[in-house]
Amino acid sequence: MQTKQERTDRRIDRTVTALRKALIDLILEKHYDSITVQDIIDRANVGRSTFYTHFRDKEDVLFRDWKRFLDMMVAFIDFEKASSGRFVPIRELMHHLKEFHAFYRALVKSGKSERLFTVGITYLTEQIEPKIKLAVGDRSTEVPRAVTAHYLAIQIFATLRWWLDQNMPYSPEEMDKIFHSLVGPGVANALGNKPEIKVRAHGSSIL
Repeated sequence: MQTKQERTDRRIDRTVTALRKALIDLILEKHYDSITVQDIIDRANVGRSTFYTHFRDKEDVLFRDWKRFLDMMVAFIDFEKASSGRFVPIRELMHHLKEFHAFYRALVKSGKSERLFTVGITYLTEQIEPKIKLAVGDRSTEVPRAVTAHYLAIQIFATLRWWLDQNMPYSPEEMDKIFHSLVGPGVANALGNKPEIKVRAHGSSIL
C-alpha cells in the first residue's frame, strides 16, 4: 500500500512531466519567444501556482530538463575504458536525440540552440570532473582534470551538433566509433592511461 509521501511524489512527477511535455509540444508548434507561461500551464492543464511551485519560468523548464538528460548520460561514462573501448554512451545519446531532431531544428529556428549548447558544455564539464577525480584517484596527471573535463564536454557537444546540423548522415553506431577513435586516445593520455594498440591478425599494420 502506498504511503502518503509516495502518492505525493508520484503526483509531483506527473505534474512536472506534463509541464515538460507541454513546453516541448509548444516549441514544435511555434517560435520559442512567443511561448508564455500561460501557454504552458494551459497545455499541461495545471494551475499557475502549481507551475511556480516547480519552476521559475519557461527557461527553467527547458534547461532543467536538459540538465536532467545530461545527468543520465554522465552516469554511464566509464573512464576505465577510455584506453580500450567505448567510455561515453554516444550511441545511446544519438539514438535518443534522433527521435527529437524536429525539436532540435525548432530550437535552432528559435535561436535557442546556441544557449542550450553553452549551458550544456558548462554543466557537463562540472559533472564530468568529479568522475575524473574518482577514476584517477591520487595519481598525478600531466593534464589538469578540469581541462580534461572541459575538453571532453566540448568534444561531445561538437560531435552531436555536427551530426544534427548535417541531418544525421551517419548512424549512431558509426558516430560512436568515430567519436571514440578521435577522442578516446587523447582522453586516455590525459588520464595517464596508455591507449591500447590493436594489431591486425597478420601483424602487417597497426590500427
